[in-house]
Amino acid sequence: MKTVPIDAPCPCRSGHAYGQCCRPFLRGDAEAPTAEALMRSRYTAFVTGDVDYLLRTWHPETRPASLELDSALAWTGLQILRTVRGGESDRAGTVEFRATYREGGQDRAQQEKSTFVREDGRWVYRDALSQS
Repeated sequence: MKTVPIDAPCPCRSGHAYGQCCRPFLRGDAEAPTAEALMRSRYTAFVTGDVDYLLRTWHPETRPASLELDSALAWTGLQILRTVRGGESDRAGTVEFRATYREGGQDRAQQEKSTFVREDGRWVYRDALSQS
């Protein structure tokens, strides 16, 4: 797994330091309070290669038995395009985002609408509609 210094900018591009942003969620010290926060932390897990976090935050009905990340991908950016619901008092929400990455010397992008639901008091990723 890739290590991010706690005082470095968070890979999710929130504008906050990693230690004050996604790190507490990935370490299990806190739960993401919103669907967008979970989306950002899951992106950071892709950046760092934290498969355990990705599986732990995936809805049990849609979670794969295992997950292998492509080591040839280098995630380079995240842009939140739209968030519908998914707040601290909501039961569901959708986050539309565009994630950029580099593969084989070429810049690429993945645009997606991800659905999140609150299960047992915590946000989990349900599924997505890919748009790229």
